[in-house]
Amino acid sequence: MQTFLVGGAIRDELLGIPIKDKDWVVVGASPDDLKRQGYTQVGDDFPVFLHPKTKQEYALARTERKSGHGYTGFQVAFDPSVTLEEDLLRRDLTVNAIAKSDEGQYVDPYGGLDDINNKILRHVSPAFSEDPLRVLRVARFAARLKPLGFSIADETMELMANMVKSGELEHLVPERVWQEMSRALQADVPSEFFNVLRRCNALKVVFPELDRLFGVPQTMRWHPEVDTGIHTLKALDICRLLTNKIDLLFATLCHDLGKGLTPTDILPSHHGHEGKGANLIKKIAKQYKWPTKATLLAERVARFHTHSHNIKNLKPSTIVSLLKSLGGFQQPENVEHFSMVCEADFRGRSGFEQHTYYQGQILQECLKLASQVTAQMFIEQGVEGKKLGDAIDLERAKRIKIYIATL
Repeated sequence: MQTFLVGGAIRDELLGIPIKDKDWVVVGASPDDLKRQGYTQVGDDFPVFLHPKTKQEYALARTERKSGHGYTGFQVAFDPSVTLEEDLLRRDLTVNAIAKSDEGQYVDPYGGLDDINNKILRHVSPAFSEDPLRVLRVARFAARLKPLGFSIADETMELMANMVKSGELEHLVPERVWQEMSRALQADVPSEFFNVLRRCNALKVVFPELDRLFGVPQTMRWHPEVDTGIHTLKALDICRLLTNKIDLLFATLCHDLGKGLTPTDILPSHHGHEGKGANLIKKIAKQYKWPTKATLLAERVARFHTHSHNIKNLKPSTIVSLLKSLGGFQQPENVEHFSMVCEADFRGRSGFEQHTYYQGQILQECLKLASQVTAQMFIEQGVEGKKLGDAIDLERAKRIKIYIATL
């Protein structure tokens, strides 16, 4: 029995990236062999074992054969006769198909070390095309490794495009698409994930509402970059500089989906895109199985982001209504998160990248002032029922009006 460190841990070690998890492959052993040594078996599809002390994952070397559609349609074979090279052959990219022995020797049958040196993401074998999830994984790796200068090999991009053309991606389940997309949102350059999917025509399969934004014009006065899709990805990268919170990044990605529904005869104007976008998000969230919390923020941002941009011109009573719609009085962090996404939208325009978003500061100051108004102030005056709520909101609006007048 031999054990080898494999996959991402080797890749990240060679790139000088902090290693998150270590995965091991075991050659020349059976499940019973590992159980006798104190390993704990987990997983149903194929045996994975937890080390008795480190609790790291050890998987038996295995081969896979396509037996159906999607990423689950495989027959897995594992026994002591499966070699390390056979196990590495089933992996997606050459940079992930490197192993390291206990003595520190690299096993690299498919050129992964050269591809790391040349900063290339290349598929290991034609079997890559059997798993549609790999299209999204490659796009995610491209987004994560773009700052290091990595690019996708032409032949791999061609293979991904052919997989899309074959209809294989239509068998992906929404939960796995969200899993890959949400992880890609936290990559150093999340826009690259979506750019890669566009280049191989996968975006129109997994997220057509986003794909249709590309080529949709906006008024040049407000959007020098013109193209709505380009603006969306610029805003996404700005948001990633501000935070790594998935909910905020996702809301940035979705904030202008309504512009994809604008009738062509009124372009480049997008009157009413806010409500259209919020309603669209609400409609497709169940279909795509997006998490409730992320969907709620995305819906709020889509509906109200232009309110934030125009905060100084809003009626004080409208600002109070906005704060209530955001749930700001119960959860003040909602306003902070909303403002951060609006800042990404504002700065995600050509020439505005370094601008300060004062509107976000103003909205949060309005929340602070309005939150100082309490029900007890009016209860002591005998106000109750509906009149109590009206009196609170009226006082909130008065304080906001005084503040706005000083700006």
